[in-house]
Amino acid sequence: MSSLMEERRAPAARTMTAATRFSILGPVRARRGDGDLRLGGRQQRLVLALLLARAGTVVGLAEMVDTIWEQEPPASAVNVVHRYIGTLRRLIEPGLPVRSVGSHLIRHAAGYQLRVAEDSLDLLRFRALAAAARRCDDPEQAVRRYAEALSLWQGPCAAGLEPLSQNLPVFVAIEAERAQIVRDAADTALRAGLERLLLPALRQAVEHSPLDEALQARLILALAATGRQAEALEIYQQVRRRLGDELGIDPGPELLETHERLLRQRLAPRAGASAAAPAQLPPDHPFFTGRSDLLGRAERLIEEDRRHGRPTVALAVDGMPGVGKTTLAIRLAHRLAHAYPDGQLYADLRGFSADGPVLSADEVLRGFLTSLGLPQEDLPTQLHALAGLFRSRMSGRRVLLLLDNCGDFEQIRHVLPGTPGSLAIVTSRVRMTSLITAGGAHPLPVDLPSAHEARELLAHRLGAGRVAAEPQAAEEIIERCGRLPLAIALTAARAVTQPTVTLAEIAGELLSARDSLDGFAALPAAFSWSYHALTPPAARLFRLLALHPGPEVSAEAAAALAGTESRSAGSRLAELATHMLIQVRGGRSRMHDLLRAYAHQLSEELDTEAERHQARTRLLDFDGNR
Repeated sequence: MSSLMEERRAPAARTMTAATRFSILGPVRARRGDGDLRLGGRQQRLVLALLLARAGTVVGLAEMVDTIWEQEPPASAVNVVHRYIGTLRRLIEPGLPVRSVGSHLIRHAAGYQLRVAEDSLDLLRFRALAAAARRCDDPEQAVRRYAEALSLWQGPCAAGLEPLSQNLPVFVAIEAERAQIVRDAADTALRAGLERLLLPALRQAVEHSPLDEALQARLILALAATGRQAEALEIYQQVRRRLGDELGIDPGPELLETHERLLRQRLAPRAGASAAAPAQLPPDHPFFTGRSDLLGRAERLIEEDRRHGRPTVALAVDGMPGVGKTTLAIRLAHRLAHAYPDGQLYADLRGFSADGPVLSADEVLRGFLTSLGLPQEDLPTQLHALAGLFRSRMSGRRVLLLLDNCGDFEQIRHVLPGTPGSLAIVTSRVRMTSLITAGGAHPLPVDLPSAHEARELLAHRLGAGRVAAEPQAAEEIIERCGRLPLAIALTAARAVTQPTVTLAEIAGELLSARDSLDGFAALPAAFSWSYHALTPPAARLFRLLALHPGPEVSAEAAAALAGTESRSAGSRLAELATHMLIQVRGGRSRMHDLLRAYAHQLSEELDTEAERHQARTRLLDFDGNR
């Protein structure tokens, strides 16, 4: 009977393993399809983290109790753990009846075991890739597998569960495992002259463990071997100062020997190191959270193209002002960087910016070519010659390009990779149809984050404790911000700088300023870059749409507001949609509340009271004649 029950449970286990993916190399996460599962409070996430860290072995009930309650556990501690296990079971296996054991989270005499396959847990995948690298006879393949393994890390182990995640032996051991694999990978790369393939992973590991002298020594060796002696010397000085300031010690023998070799120029750059792979990506945003659906979709698109032998030329990331396109693109670029070992190039094209003139294709190409090792004086003067030279330089390489804040397709047409192997991530606040149709890009539109993601963003910036202490006020802030990441960031920045002001007070001020941008000082500037790109008729319609009383407007109602024919109003609405200032669904146009407040502010400044009255009268006449 028992055997029969196990056979019945086995298909469910296989299905569950395929459907749910777990992460512990960074924040503790569980994903099904494109979405993150909501893992509950800190204690429940800690239970899951322990189960994942043990990677399929049994976690004792006593260990769970001691970990959750570091001091004296309550009398109900065991029952609380059982309740967490039951909740996790139903979360991982939806539809599981209450009190059912399921096939994934199994009870043993001593505790619990989470059954998980290698392709469903990043820790197991990390270990498998590292083991494959150690077995590999080809040094380049070994280094590439090491780099892929290390790219799975998205932060410290069990991030978000500090300080336990920094002190608990099971998590500390995983961090030590990572450090050892980084050292092994660096040694393999240094012996084979393949340092450039591992530099991104080395930098990330050193950033996480800045006092690890063995890692710092290997980073210095790798930088010197790729022609970056000045940076290598600067890193040594930084480490020396930090060891003295924080630990009161001098550098150890390994780091001192590396420094001596550097000073005596015994670390000569390898041949061709003058054209070392560029690493120009901006730093990942420290408060980035969510967007797992978009990140996963981008990675699946690239993988699908790879399986079918198609090159992925570009990803077109677009969305309304303030929705977080650039932070998403930077996070995505960092996740993909390991697959592009010949370098990562970055340019802010200033297509919509007050920071300076729009960057021309000529300027972008010159900057990229010099980054790829060509002297400025050797570059041709004509755009087409520059484009041809860039394509030649890119041929046979795997380079990632991040082209941020693009104004139109013409600005980047000559900069797109011309051969398979490289990828461009392009961000814009306009829908770049030509990039998709003529350039062959995959569209990756960025919408507002979900309510859960918006709460996570606020909690990341303010601290989970402050948000949990005033949940209702936090919800009101998110609602007033319309879930717009830039608005949430501005409000959170104010709250951080005024720790004595409660969230309820801030929410009250935002609610009292409804229908205006009071409290969002930087939003008008961000919105204005899109507004000033409009033609005068479209800009006028944008202002007048603020006078419409409802959340949605038809083309006919817009025509009445503007005093034009429906066809003209339709083309102006299309222009507003192209610039992401409205969203069109089902033939009706909707404007974000904060954009509506901006349009209202502009209308009061630029339209006379007579013009506004006439627009309202035309709209009333239109409604009365329907």
